[in-house]
Amino acid sequence: MAQESTRLKGLLGGQAASKLAKHRGIETVGELLDFWPRRYRSADADLGHPRVGDYLVAVARVETANARPMAKRRGRMLEVVITDGRSRMRVTFFDARGHEHKLLPGHEFVFAGMVSEFNRQRQLAHPGYATLEEAAALGELGDADHSGLLPIYRHVPGVHPWTITRCVRLVLGQLDGVVDVVPEAVRERRGLLERGAALRAIHAPRGDRDVTAGKRRLQFEEAFVLQCILGQRRLAAAAVVTRGRTPREGGLLATFDQRLPFDLTAGQEQVGAEILAEMARPTPMHRLLQGEVGSGKTIVALRAMLAAVDAGGQAVLLAPTEVLASQHAASIRSMLGDLAEGGMLGGDEHATRVALLTGSMSTARRREAMLEIASGEAGIVIGTHALLEDKVTFADLALVVVDEQHRFGVEQRDALRAKGITPPHLLVMTATPIPRTVAMTVFGDMETSTLRELPRGRQPITTHVVPVNRPGWVDRAWQRVAEEVAAGRQAYVVCPRIGGDDDDLDGIDLVTEGDAADDNDDGERLEGDGAERPERPLAAVEEVVETLRAHPAMAGLTLEVLHGRMAPEDKDAVMASFHSGGVDVLVSTTVIEVGVDVPNASTMVILDADRFGVSQLHQLRGRVGRGGEPGICLLVTATESESAGERLTSIAQTTDGFELAQLDLSQRREGDVLGTAQHGVRSQLQHLSVRDHGATIEQAREDAQAVLAEDPELAGHPDLRETIDHWLDAEQAAYLQKG
Repeated sequence: MAQESTRLKGLLGGQAASKLAKHRGIETVGELLDFWPRRYRSADADLGHPRVGDYLVAVARVETANARPMAKRRGRMLEVVITDGRSRMRVTFFDARGHEHKLLPGHEFVFAGMVSEFNRQRQLAHPGYATLEEAAALGELGDADHSGLLPIYRHVPGVHPWTITRCVRLVLGQLDGVVDVVPEAVRERRGLLERGAALRAIHAPRGDRDVTAGKRRLQFEEAFVLQCILGQRRLAAAAVVTRGRTPREGGLLATFDQRLPFDLTAGQEQVGAEILAEMARPTPMHRLLQGEVGSGKTIVALRAMLAAVDAGGQAVLLAPTEVLASQHAASIRSMLGDLAEGGMLGGDEHATRVALLTGSMSTARRREAMLEIASGEAGIVIGTHALLEDKVTFADLALVVVDEQHRFGVEQRDALRAKGITPPHLLVMTATPIPRTVAMTVFGDMETSTLRELPRGRQPITTHVVPVNRPGWVDRAWQRVAEEVAAGRQAYVVCPRIGGDDDDLDGIDLVTEGDAADDNDDGERLEGDGAERPERPLAAVEEVVETLRAHPAMAGLTLEVLHGRMAPEDKDAVMASFHSGGVDVLVSTTVIEVGVDVPNASTMVILDADRFGVSQLHQLRGRVGRGGEPGICLLVTATESESAGERLTSIAQTTDGFELAQLDLSQRREGDVLGTAQHGVRSQLQHLSVRDHGATIEQAREDAQAVLAEDPELAGHPDLRETIDHWLDAEQAAYLQKG
């Protein structure tokens, strides 16, 4: 490990080390060796068909080369035409010196540069280039028989690909005795290369088989280290002692169950039994509950909270937004009735109280809620991040429920768990179905429960794509909304912006138009790509509501707006009015994405739907069809991107959240999947793909469990333990110890 931590600056010197550090954060030998090629070029000519803005690395032959004086300044420019036998491209040098005697017709070179356009023709302006011999003979290792495979690395501004290759091979040539964190027995069982051999196979391959074997080894290593981290967390959690929480017979939970006006689904009963059994043990529960939109996770969580109160403790529900927290508080109080009126006139003998705490509450209301929480009068507590403040104390916190887990990190949920006298049980919920490989990689330290069955009475949702270049379709969409309202129902209209300038996005992580199709062919988005706002203005709540009020189809309808910049009391008033039927059409941002339950709402129109992710669209349309009428979801889009259109068509064709989760995973990057879901481990995997390497993850999990079963502290594997420490900084490690 020490050798791999050697600083590059002292080894490489010059500009290469500083630019690698500046643009890619590569400062050590180990970080450079982890900067593996995204693809390989053979010595065969290959110009390809790049798009403007792509960083092109291609092998091509000079077809013509002409130097001529420049019209408006001194000097000569060189115009070259290169070809791969199928395609041609112009190469331009505004200063011919040093180039015109090298780039001679008939000679082959490796060219590298950004593709631009001039006079409607693609070109490379001032690209880097090298002969095939120069590119292939960059410090070959020992007696390696180079096959002509040229490694192509991600673009580093100011550094040509062969310079990176030269740096990597210089490092590899001096590397001696590479530390290997995968135990020898595991390597032999899985047929894996040693780490040093894998690095050489990746950076200086003799052929495709080397590349495959090297990648497989490095992918396994990341999976193995991550599974060891999660395995240690599971072992640490199993060693924690807490109070088992068992509901008393004839108590609050039993009374609530007797009053339920509907039957629980088989899945709800099974998951509920699993949760109650775990809460009764003297080891803290650590469970993930995932389920389809509308599958009834809230009722499962409420029953767990009632069990905690029955056992003499308190339960807290942490929600990501004030709208959702208020909605949860209102719906839970409604479901409990007099069971939520503990100590009050008319309250049931088994009753408790439900307290709501959010950051924008008045001082008096906050003080009252905090007193109820601290005294234990409030058995059920619902709130936002305000619950994490140090001054919020609990009498006896027995259960923590985290709603929409992907909105919170390990540190946030553990800050809340730390408020218990004894370690509380933990139930985290997500309405975004998680593929198995993601669950193993991100939530591998938890037991997982899944609700697939929808409760009786949930109605089907029909989804249609509405292209704006068909004006008649858009008008028909508004007429459809009016028809639903005329039939006594209500509708949502969802926009990605609030209004005003372009920086007022409210709860949406914009998908770049064209998304995956706009990536260049090394799998990485180009510098600056997606950073600028699109020229096409996105629909905004404040503008759309005025447009709709003037639309003939909306005549006589009551329209209101809801977004994150509104005062809390105004949000509550609008939602209360919409819930009671006083508002026909709610024009909103994505603040209604999760948890909002208005059974009479049957229709949703999502504007600029192509700019939302798959999971977010699925979450949004789950707000309709929750009553006795079928739901309708209309996805309005102006996109011309083929991939975005295919994404919307896929969403329209299925309401299976697990099928859509696989689609979502196939279109998102690893950092998007892992970045916010599980702080405390690397936010982005370098080699491992949770979409493509499910079998590798399962093997690594099996091997990590076997290693930890024999050596939980990894005393006999110091290099592995040191690598884990490098994956976790001191603060993150402290949070993991809490978990």
